[in-house]
Amino acid sequence: MTQHQTLQAILDKIKSYNRIIITRHRRPDGDAIGSSRGLAGILRCSFPEKEIYTQTEDSSNYLAFLGEDDAPIAEELYADALVIVTDTANLQRISNSKVHLAKEIIKIDHHIDIAPYGNISWVEDLRSSCSEMIAYFYQHFQNELKIDVATATYIYTGMVTDSGRFRYESTNGDTMRLAGMLMDMGINTEWLFANLYLQDFDSFKFESFVHENMKRSPNGVVHIHIDDEIQQKFGLTLEQASEAVSFMNSIKGSLCWLAFINCPDGTIRVRLRSRFMEINALAEKYGGGGHQCTAGATLTDVNDIAKMVADADEMVADYKNTHEGWL
Repeated sequence: MTQHQTLQAILDKIKSYNRIIITRHRRPDGDAIGSSRGLAGILRCSFPEKEIYTQTEDSSNYLAFLGEDDAPIAEELYADALVIVTDTANLQRISNSKVHLAKEIIKIDHHIDIAPYGNISWVEDLRSSCSEMIAYFYQHFQNELKIDVATATYIYTGMVTDSGRFRYESTNGDTMRLAGMLMDMGINTEWLFANLYLQDFDSFKFESFVHENMKRSPNGVVHIHIDDEIQQKFGLTLEQASEAVSFMNSIKGSLCWLAFINCPDGTIRVRLRSRFMEINALAEKYGGGGHQCTAGATLTDVNDIAKMVADADEMVADYKNTHEGWL
């Protein structure tokens, strides 16, 4: 199907259901919450007679200022419902264990489609965010759909956070035009950015710790392991500990940086970032995945940290030897 045909099929399916349940991936980021809440808001504005629910099984402290998802609904309500999953590459990551009970499922996502699912699937892996796709969906059917400023704020939040404030390579002219469309609706960007980016005074102590203790491989892979002791020392949540990766993104000659975060279940969360070179293949080697320059994985053995850093170092060495123009 063409893009228009896919979008039309999604809209037709939405129109055909009285009950629509929207969900997203576990450990939600701004895009997961922005795209799911944004789509829910569009549908509530456009079809007030329909039952629209956001149903998830976890939340984000960092994004709590955006409010909560809806309270859980009865399991039997799924039987004749349409479920729409946003920003989620595979079924295992969905933050809703009841989606299989739904009559039909639609997948809307911007990750590489290595694990297709759903009766209808709209995937554009070159988009800067899934929220950008939701903004485009609204724009494409502006003559039929409605939106309000709260919904625009959700979508804009997802676009801002997943594009690195519109700095990542996936940001293009369409991204900025769609963001401008949302801003014209009256988003309070000062309030939004204050909630997203202002930090408590004590958090700078953790950032300083990362700068003082991060390590650099022979070819410039910067990495740090935030273990249980460090998390306890600074009183960090898993989300706060995971922010360590963003403190290492501005070092010349370091094209790849990794943060290894101990999780309560004994696994180690890996956040991978890069510039110029692609990093998702490394994440996939260790059971993860993601975008070309932003990816994640999960380790079960602490000894795999050294192996992953060595693999990343080899990738960086190969890239530097075969490319020019990197910094």
